[in-house]
Amino acid sequence: MTRETAQVKTNMTQELKTQDTDNLITIADQFTASKVASIQAFGSGNINDTFLVTLDSPSQQHFVLQRINTSVFRQPQLVMQNMCIFTEHIRNKLQHTPLNRPWEVPAVLLTKDAQDHCKDDDGSFWRAISFIEGSESFDIIKDIEQAKEVGYALGMFHSLISDLSPEKLADTLEGFHITPLYLQQYDEVLAKYTGSKFPLVNYCLKFVSDRASWAHVLENAKNQGHLPLRLMHGDPKVNNIMFNTTTQKAVSVIDLDTVKPGLVHYDIGDCLRSACNPQGEETKQWETVYFDADMCNAILQGYFSQARDFLTENDYAYIYDAIRLIAFELGLRFFTDHLAGNVYFKVKYPEHNLARALVQFKLTESIESQETSICGIIKGMR
Repeated sequence: MTRETAQVKTNMTQELKTQDTDNLITIADQFTASKVASIQAFGSGNINDTFLVTLDSPSQQHFVLQRINTSVFRQPQLVMQNMCIFTEHIRNKLQHTPLNRPWEVPAVLLTKDAQDHCKDDDGSFWRAISFIEGSESFDIIKDIEQAKEVGYALGMFHSLISDLSPEKLADTLEGFHITPLYLQQYDEVLAKYTGSKFPLVNYCLKFVSDRASWAHVLENAKNQGHLPLRLMHGDPKVNNIMFNTTTQKAVSVIDLDTVKPGLVHYDIGDCLRSACNPQGEETKQWETVYFDADMCNAILQGYFSQARDFLTENDYAYIYDAIRLIAFELGLRFFTDHLAGNVYFKVKYPEHNLARALVQFKLTESIESQETSICGIIKGMR
C-alpha cells in the first residue's frame, strides 16, 4: 500500500496471537451454519487481522474472517456498505455479460441474523468474505506474461465498475492520493523542523521544491473537468491479484476495503510504481533503483486490453503524469514522516523513512528520464 493503509502498522496481529481460539470459533460461527474445523492466521497484511476458516462441509471449504482495523477505517460500516454495493454490481454485470474467461469477485458473507458484520465482547468489528478456491498470489512479478496478467486484472476490475456511479460509494479514506494535501502537510512539518540538514536531506528538500508546483497536475485536471471521478481500487499491488493455480491466469482482485471514489490514474500509477521497481521499496541501495519500462509495457498492454472501452483521450493524456506523480507522492509522504520524527510509518531505524523516500525519488527520476519512451508506449496502445 505503499498505499495509505498498507503502510500503517499496528500491534493488533500480535495481540490476536494470544486470543483464545474458542473466541475466534465463536465469531466464525456467526457467519456459517457449518461446523468450523479449524482457524489459522492468513496472509501478510499489516492492517486487518485475517484468518482462514476451514469448514467441515462439502459445499463450502473455507472463508476468510477479518477484524477490521478501526484505527485506519474509522467508519467500518461504510467500508462494508461500499463492498456490498460494488460486489453486487459486479456479480450482476457478470451474470448479464459473461466473460470469455473465468473471473471472480469475493462475496460478503452475512451473519445468521443477516448482518454484514458482527462485534465481539470487546467491540471489535468482524466481517467474513468468501475464499477463492484454487488460487494464489505473488509478492513479486515473475515474468512478462505475469505482468500482462496483472495489468489485465486491474483493467478488468476498472471495467466492471466503470458504469457504477461513484456517488453511490462513501469516501472511506478522505484525502488519500490527494497530492496537494500531502504537500500542505509537508510544508507544515518542514516549518517546524529543527533537525540536521545533511546532504541527503538537502537532496530531498530540493527534489520536492523542484516539483511542488507540478504535483497538482491530476487534481487540477479533475477540478477542470478533464478527468472524471470514477471508482478506484486504492491498493492495486501485485499480491492483491489472485492467479488460478493451474492456468496461472488472473482470476480476481482482492483487498477491497479501499475501493472508493477517485481517479483510475491513481491505481494505474500505483500499480506501475510498485511493480516496475525491480530493486523493491525497502532496498538500501537507493542509487541503483530504476523504473523497468519493459515491465511497464507489459502491464499497460494487459490493462488497455480491458480498459479501452471506457477510457477517454484525456485519460490517456494524463497516464504518464500519473506514473510519475504516484512515485513522487509516496516519496514525499516518507520524507515528511522522516522530518516529523517517524510518527506515521513504522520504522526499523531512525533514517528508515528517509531511505524509503530516496528510493521513491530515485524511481521518479528514472521515470522522468524515460518520459519519451513511456509516452511512446502509452501512445502505441491507443
